[in-house]
Amino acid sequence: MEHTLLIKGWLNSFLSLFFPRCCLTCGKPLAKGEECICTMCNINLPRTNYHLQKDNPVEQLFWGKIPLERATSFFYYRKGSDFRQILHQLKYGGQKELGAIMGRCMASELLSSGFFKGMDVIIPVPLHKKKQQLRGYNQSEWIARGITDVTGVPIDMELVVRRKNTETQTRKSTFERWENVDGIFELHSSRNLQGKHVLIVDDVLTTGATTVACASALMEIEGLQISILTLAIAE
Repeated sequence: MEHTLLIKGWLNSFLSLFFPRCCLTCGKPLAKGEECICTMCNINLPRTNYHLQKDNPVEQLFWGKIPLERATSFFYYRKGSDFRQILHQLKYGGQKELGAIMGRCMASELLSSGFFKGMDVIIPVPLHKKKQQLRGYNQSEWIARGITDVTGVPIDMELVVRRKNTETQTRKSTFERWENVDGIFELHSSRNLQGKHVLIVDDVLTTGATTVACASALMEIEGLQISILTLAIAE
C-alpha cells in the first residue's frame, strides 16, 4: 500500500511538471495542497460573511415569500470579477468536483457559527432530467456533497423533483424569472419529514425565484423548517 502511494505521489509530481494545475481565478500554478484556487485568491475571495449577520440581505430577499429559519450566500458573484470562473467552470466547464471542493470550503467556514445546527437533510435544487443528462451532473448536488463531507448532514435527491424543463434564467427580467419557475417543482415524497429542518442548496442566488419555487413545494410538509445556502449571490 505504501509503495503504491509513493508511486502515485511521484507520478503526480512528474505530471505536474508538464501539466501544472492552475488557479481558476489568477491562472498561476497551484501549490501542493491547494485546490482549484490558490491561497492568495482564497484570501481575496469576496466573502459576504452574511452567516454572521442576523436579518442579512439574503434572508431579507425571502421575507414574505417563504417561512425561513436562516439563509446565506458564501461569496459575491460580481460582473467582470475573475472569481466568476468558479461558477462558470462548475456549471459549463464540466468540473463537477469543483462543486464538492467549494462546498467543503464553504461549510468549513460556516460550521463554527452554528449555521448547520439542527439541520436534518440537505436538498440540492433539482435540475430537470433532460438538462442534467445534457450537462452530465447537477452542480448543486456536488456543492451539497462537499457540505455533507464537513457536516455529516445527509442529502436527499428524491424528495423534490423538477417536472418542467424551463428556459435559462440568465437574460430574463425579474418578473420573467418568477413567471418562468412558477410551479416547476413538486414534492415526490415527504419521507417522514414533519417537523424536520431542511437546507436548500443552490449554486448562485439572483432574484431567489428558483429557490422560492423549490421551497414552495416543500411547504406541504407540516411543521417543516427551511434554511437556504448558496455558493454565491449575484450583485
